Amino acid sequence: MTIKWVKVDPLVMNGEPFCYGSRLTVRQVLELRRGGATVTDLLKDYPELRLMGIAHAYAYAGSNRQRYAEFFASDGSLEGPGLSAGEADRLPASLRVPGVVV
Repeated sequence: MTIKWVKVDPLVMNGEPFCYGSRLTVRQVLELRRGGATVTDLLKDYPELRLMGIAHAYAYAGSNRQRYAEFFASDGSLEGPGLSAGEADRLPASLRVPGVVV
C-alpha cells in the first residue's frame, strides 16, 4: 500500500491540505516550523506524524509556493528549521529539496 502523505479532501479540514493520519494541515506544520519547531519537536508533540509525512508537507509547500508564499524567505527557502542532513538521508532523493525540506 502506498501512502499519500498529504491529502486534499473538500470534506475534511475545509479542503485545506492535511497530513495523513493527523488533524494537522500543511499550513499548521509550516506555522510551527516558522515558529522554530524542529522535526524532533514535531514528532514529540504530534506522535501521529512521521518523518516522511513532515518531509512531504514541506515538499508540498515547495510545489505550491503561491499558496504558501508567506512561509518563504526572500531567498526562496522555507522559514524555520528544516530536516537535518542526517534526517534527510533516510528520505528518497526526490524529497531532499534544499531550502525547503533540508
